[in-house]
Amino acid sequence: MVYETGNETVDDALERVMAGERLDRTDGVALMAQPTDALAEAGAAVRDHFGDGTVDACSIVNAKAGNCAEDCGFCAQSVHFDTGIDTYGFLGPEKVLEAAKRAERDGAQRFGIVVAEKGVSKEHRPDEWEEVLESIRRVRDECDLEVDASLGILTEEEAAILAEEGINHYNHNIETSPNYFPEIVDSHSFEDRVKTLEVAKEAGMDLCAGVILGMGESPTDRVEAAIALQDIGISSLPVNVLNPVAGTPLAEQGVDISTEEIVKTVAVYKLLHPESRVRLTGGREVNLAPDEQHLPLEAGADGLLTGDYLTTGGQSPGKDLEIVERAGLEPNTDTNDFDPEAVKARHSETAESSSETASTGAEPSDD
Repeated sequence: MVYETGNETVDDALERVMAGERLDRTDGVALMAQPTDALAEAGAAVRDHFGDGTVDACSIVNAKAGNCAEDCGFCAQSVHFDTGIDTYGFLGPEKVLEAAKRAERDGAQRFGIVVAEKGVSKEHRPDEWEEVLESIRRVRDECDLEVDASLGILTEEEAAILAEEGINHYNHNIETSPNYFPEIVDSHSFEDRVKTLEVAKEAGMDLCAGVILGMGESPTDRVEAAIALQDIGISSLPVNVLNPVAGTPLAEQGVDISTEEIVKTVAVYKLLHPESRVRLTGGREVNLAPDEQHLPLEAGADGLLTGDYLTTGGQSPGKDLEIVERAGLEPNTDTNDFDPEAVKARHSETAESSSETASTGAEPSDD
């Protein structure tokens, strides 16, 4: 089948992608300069050609919050910034399992156990390490979910253990391009992040690694980040959009990003990563209007992070299903054979209850 958008640069790139060719940095930079509509059409064509027509949903639990020693300029959990978030140690297997069961009920295919620290250390914090492993086992054995993890920097031994315990994807975002990374983080390097991804991949885990848009990076930086991820080899590319948290350096800097830039970047990422899930994650609800959230899905995205994020609230899984349907797509049900209509019904009931509470001035019940 021949796909044509009417834009020569986009159509040339699209034809080569369909033929199995990998696009490079020069291609990516040229594509970023093309009209958004043509890019969105091409991104959707690539998604339809290489994908299964579904949108894959993942959910996460912030299993250990705050007091992180790293100084990532976007992060509310860094000990270096006064952001006023709740902090706590590792939740423990029972609470992690509760969060996983909620995710399963809401139709997530994947469930990620996330901690806020440079790395869960088998050597230096053996008790916490064992709690993490027990949490993985509980979710693996008691839920119909793929178990993912984001535990910071790993040693080869730790990665091998996680792979043996059944971790499907290891998440470790590169955040931005190699050149722009030092503008965002001082306490560790871009190469440190790449090394952990390589260790996780060598151990047998698939990789989930992506970026944060809207941190002041250039379109070229966005392309170079995607090219770096090509070299690493990933199967899931989460696209976060900065949701500035008061007290962090990037909130004080006041950077932002337009809807057009988000949609264009998603489409180019799909052309650069045709066989990976391009996943919409944190910050999409605050950077896209309610009637715009379907646009990145129409431009080639085929994954979502649904529910709440690490320190900020997300929107309901029912609302996300409505957005997927508006984009003309279907939710993935391969892992968790859930009932989408039941998920949407719960969203409607919650929205109605909230509306009634607001109109009467009543306080919400603890039941």
